[in-house]
Amino acid sequence: MTVSTTLTTIPEVRRVRGLEMPWNRVAQASADLPFAAAAQALDPWYPQEFLAECVQTIPEAGGMLTVVMRRTDGAPLAFRSGQYLNIAFPVFGPDADPVNRSYSLSSAPTEPWTFAITVKREEGGTVSPWIHENIRPGSVLEVLGPVGAFHLPDYDRRARYLFLAAGSGITPLMSMIRTIHSLPGRADVVMLYHGAAPGTFAFSRELEHLAAVDSRITVYYSLGDRSVPGTWEGMVGRLTSEMVDTVVPDANGRKVFACGPEGYIDVAAELLERVGVDETSIFVESFSGTRETALEYKEEVALAGGIAEEYAAAQDAAREAAREASADAIDPPTGALDLYRIAELNAVAAETSPAATSGTGPADPSTFEVVGEGSLTMSFLRTRLNVRIEPQANVLDAAREAGVRIGANCREGMCGSCKVVKISGEVDMNHQGGIRAREIDAGKFLPCCSTAQTDLIVDA
Repeated sequence: MTVSTTLTTIPEVRRVRGLEMPWNRVAQASADLPFAAAAQALDPWYPQEFLAECVQTIPEAGGMLTVVMRRTDGAPLAFRSGQYLNIAFPVFGPDADPVNRSYSLSSAPTEPWTFAITVKREEGGTVSPWIHENIRPGSVLEVLGPVGAFHLPDYDRRARYLFLAAGSGITPLMSMIRTIHSLPGRADVVMLYHGAAPGTFAFSRELEHLAAVDSRITVYYSLGDRSVPGTWEGMVGRLTSEMVDTVVPDANGRKVFACGPEGYIDVAAELLERVGVDETSIFVESFSGTRETALEYKEEVALAGGIAEEYAAAQDAAREAAREASADAIDPPTGALDLYRIAELNAVAAETSPAATSGTGPADPSTFEVVGEGSLTMSFLRTRLNVRIEPQANVLDAAREAGVRIGANCREGMCGSCKVVKISGEVDMNHQGGIRAREIDAGKFLPCCSTAQTDLIVDA
């Protein structure tokens, strides 16, 4: 039997113009309308603190893991696609302080009853290996969010986008592309996705499916390494202006969202301007910190290593002094020898340790050196320094300029890495989710996004 098939032309899908997020009109509705109160549950403007339960974990390509969660209070999570959550992970046990990390949401806000983050395992890292090894369905975590200004607009009449992703930078862009696919409006989306090797592109099967069933979406893959083993049908080479021109000759008419490592972001921003994209149409996201931060961190590690060596030498000297002292001393009572030697060792170590020789101890700010100019004084107890500043000055910038060592990554109040304790005084802090209410109540603050309102005493 012969079977013949006839291909038919499928008419173009008719759609409303542009893209509009489902909460946009509801949020503008009058508060007197019957559904106004319910609509507030889908308001993505304000971050909240809540508990979230893991309901599913999904292994992804490239050493990544998707953790699907839901709020334990049963409420939906309202967010804009591209935003992130700040999550407290009990890495060192339930009785120790949790470690906070920010992870982009990879799910779409159009399905708000569950939400997901996707985490790449970084060997040698503190948090990501713990997540891969310990988060299971039923795990409950403390969450703050959503936060972040990297997201799709609530309404875009043209909705023409270029998404640039490298490695784990795919996560917020995956939220965006899932959101666009779920909405009915007209859009034109091109994604250029860079990976290290074939088989390391997370979500590749889903992306291929979306590109096949949704005519608004086109996806290109590229390998950064020009030496490609085996069979590879995608593009090859690092991100260049020529590559952008190849996949989107009309890049200068699109909004561009780029996410990836710092070097990738720097290259993307430079070449996009070269191909004519206006800087007001370029949106980037990177949690990797700046090169300056990396160099400062390297210096701090080196300094810490030097202090450790000095302390070890001091301990050796203390042991030798304790041995000499015990040889000349009257023998202590029987049964008290160990305590005697420990006391001698601790006494000598205390006298010769770096902390003792550098003059640490009860800190009196009135004895500190004073630097800078301004109407307010910030006293840094560990550094033993008073820094004079004006009220509008950024606390972190002023502290670092004076030589106070405070680690920082994002510098925008997102990651929480610069968190320190404020012993006294008031600050004006405009953070983006890097600190929790209980931490603020305990006296902590983020100097990267704070200005002093009064004199401050800071444990740094």
